[in-house]
Amino acid sequence: MGLFKILFWGIFCVLLLRSGIGIGIGISGPHYSEEDFPALEVTGSSNKQPYRTSYHFQSPQNWLNDPNGPMHYNGVYHLFYQYNPHGAVFGDGMVWAHSVSYDLVNWIHLDHALYPTEPYDINSCWSGSATILPGNKPVILYTGIDANKCQVQNLATPKNLSDPLLTEWVKFSQNPIMIPPEGVEPDNFRDPTTAWQGPDGKWRVVVGGHSHRYNRGMAILYHSVDFFHWTKYQDPLYSSEVEGMWECPDFYPVYINGTNGVDTSDLGPDVKHVMKASFNSHDYYVLGNYIPEKEKFLPETHFTGGFLDLRYDYGKFYASKTFFDNVKSRRILWGWVNESDSTKDDIQKGWSGLQSIPRQVWLDTRGKQLVQWPIEEIDALRGKRVSIHEKKLKKGSVFEVSGITASQADVEVVFELPKLERPEFIDTSSVDPVHLCDNKHEPINHRFGPFGLYALAAKDLTERTSIFFRIFRGHNKHVVLMCSDQSRSSLRKNMDKSTFGAFVDVDPQQEKISLRSLIDHSIVESFGGGGSACITSRVYPKLAIDDEAHLFVFNNGTMNVTVSKLNAWSMNRALIGHQDSLI
Repeated sequence: MGLFKILFWGIFCVLLLRSGIGIGIGISGPHYSEEDFPALEVTGSSNKQPYRTSYHFQSPQNWLNDPNGPMHYNGVYHLFYQYNPHGAVFGDGMVWAHSVSYDLVNWIHLDHALYPTEPYDINSCWSGSATILPGNKPVILYTGIDANKCQVQNLATPKNLSDPLLTEWVKFSQNPIMIPPEGVEPDNFRDPTTAWQGPDGKWRVVVGGHSHRYNRGMAILYHSVDFFHWTKYQDPLYSSEVEGMWECPDFYPVYINGTNGVDTSDLGPDVKHVMKASFNSHDYYVLGNYIPEKEKFLPETHFTGGFLDLRYDYGKFYASKTFFDNVKSRRILWGWVNESDSTKDDIQKGWSGLQSIPRQVWLDTRGKQLVQWPIEEIDALRGKRVSIHEKKLKKGSVFEVSGITASQADVEVVFELPKLERPEFIDTSSVDPVHLCDNKHEPINHRFGPFGLYALAAKDLTERTSIFFRIFRGHNKHVVLMCSDQSRSSLRKNMDKSTFGAFVDVDPQQEKISLRSLIDHSIVESFGGGGSACITSRVYPKLAIDDEAHLFVFNNGTMNVTVSKLNAWSMNRALIGHQDSLI
């Protein structure tokens, strides 16, 4: 079997024994130590690499971008992703790297699943999806960049279905199975979605595209009876002339009532559908109804290209992909989080790019938007905890949350407001929330906010990433603004220190305002209002590194705010190891 395979299976046997389960059963919440991975080099933050994360998914080195083909198969979670084996910048020769996990937290990198070998993908194997066909047979659809730099769609299947890790994949002998249709630019035809099966038994899949002829970004629809031979439908499933190329589309159902996920092929009156597209460096989505008999998606709203469009995340989050986890009946979302420093910095670091923490996603009770929350398995990494209850924050208050590792933490805080009298008025239909968050445009002190967290902060606050709320009065309701301000996140220069902002769909008169932030050396993922709004930031402090990082709670508003409760945990390192062959 080979020495490495013996060691590799030994590792997984240790994991299985420690979790008390057998092969084929998903696990939740075991604690591992680095000794459980004797054959692996476990990567994470160090003095030499202070910006590498400790519990977010990263490749061992080099460039990483889009998550591809996530799935759960025979007890194992699989994540494929775009990877450049030749360096820390994007380039030709992209491959599908492959990693596996039993809990979506601890990962082992395998050999590449797909790499350029054939005329139809010789210049790169780009993004795509995985679908599990009847009979429990997984299939990959992916975009190949052919010898003429044309984008075509290809198919691959596992070489050996009895291999529980699906380590080898075989490309279909009749690739490509889809070529750019008439009217679609050959360099703007990519990223097939997970397929779904209609009431007629036919398979459907969407490919992202753009047509200069019609000046429209579009979700191009294809049909197939056998999954190997595909025919383009006459009209796109959905298109818009507002924006250009639609990258990494996603199309899936969500329950109207409940937080459980839905299989991609499920239809009926109890679901809505989500149409997501990646453009303008963000992931946008609309909700609507899918009518398979007419192959129509009827959105409740349309993409406008403005700040009112719905987004998964209002910070750095792109090219995302979801999958249905049938073990726990949930839909899980991953997104690529790119760097905010320079290409020169990336080359010096030797790596670029992260994947977000996997998030469970569902439709909110109002039916207006999606809600996201970190998967429950991440809680297993929580270590030492500190708690605070009923602490009043007067104007200008700042206090430190001490006793945890602030550079590697999970923080949940709930704020309680006094009676909301005379907050400032804004018209949310005409004011970009980013403008309200930017201190260059707005004075700091208002009646209700800013109040929130200073993360990855220096002791003297010369460096800090501010995640905070402000409360306004709108038309017939109060408005909650959530911000992530990176303007003082680092004393380093020549990097992106953007400010991000979003309106949170909560009523501060009826409910308390919550914030959860996952802090991991160079990334802060924040979830406001129970996941009603999400903002991800990349920051690179010069002072607030490792043990020199601090966490504070503050209130700069003129009205008092109460910390109803706060729990903060030091986070243990996830075990993310690699084979020598990957590097």
